[in-house]
Amino acid sequence: MKTVLITGCSSGYGLETARHFHAQGWRVIATMRTPREDLLPRSERMRVLPLDITSPDSIARTVALAGPIDVLVNNAGIGLIGVLEATPMAKARELFETNTFGTIAMCQAVIPMMRARGTGTIVNVTSTVTLAPMPLTSLYTASKTAISGFTGALAHELRDFGVAAKLVEPGYGPTTRFAANSTVRIEDVIPADYMPFAGPVLAAFGTPALVTTEADVAETIWRAVHDASGRLHFPAGPDAVALAEA
Repeated sequence: MKTVLITGCSSGYGLETARHFHAQGWRVIATMRTPREDLLPRSERMRVLPLDITSPDSIARTVALAGPIDVLVNNAGIGLIGVLEATPMAKARELFETNTFGTIAMCQAVIPMMRARGTGTIVNVTSTVTLAPMPLTSLYTASKTAISGFTGALAHELRDFGVAAKLVEPGYGPTTRFAANSTVRIEDVIPADYMPFAGPVLAAFGTPALVTTEADVAETIWRAVHDASGRLHFPAGPDAVALAEA
């Protein structure tokens, strides 16, 4: 029985991915900052563990408790919407600490065991902003683009050890509402001078035509894990696929 460890399982893509892998007969380690076992099926193959990916101690404890890990899915992340010039650097660092350095730290924690066993897969979830940057998301885009870059290089580093690295790039869906998942208040980071163009963008964020579903992302992660072609990029959702093809 294979084991997958998934970060950010309290909602959205992580929660749906945990349910999907469990339904396929896998052993699932579903992690979240504040564990809620009621969100997931009660089963001997489902284990919910606390994890703060910005804490080295928390990462070490959780990986040790998980045991041998066949697949790591780095899904946990936060959003930030706003104008670059008005965003406090402390908030930018907070964003990168979670989205980028937290993902890197998780990779570092599991690679030694995968390399020693000669098998394993790491799936890093980014966003289609890495394919087509959107206004008001410069820092979020940067944090996700950094993941794309290091994952591409990591795939080369690990290939000879039987370990694969993959990128899943969701389109616009219910868990990519930047405003709702932002670490700052929008009114604090969009000066009035920007509002003539920012207003319509914010309106689009607030009333999106959701295209990519949580099921799309979970199924794409599943396909990425089982792909043996050496492919790196896996857009998730019809809008993501269209962007990738363009």
